[in-house]
Amino acid sequence: MAKVVRRPNESEEQLLKRFRKQVAKSGILSTVRRKRWFVSKSELRRIQRKKAIRRLRRRQRKLKDKRS
Repeated sequence: MAKVVRRPNESEEQLLKRFRKQVAKSGILSTVRRKRWFVSKSELRRIQRKKAIRRLRRRQRKLKDKRS
């Protein structure tokens, strides 16, 4: 859980900015979004395989562009 204590002479905007940064760094929001719906193991493997294929294609495209 992200927790921020207000510093002396710190504005609410600075406090909120520090809190948001800490939440982003901890990965709380990404975890919540990922766990929003149940995904079976087979579905998760299928999604990961699809992402891996996209990554490989992008790398191949980048290498191809660098050679040209």
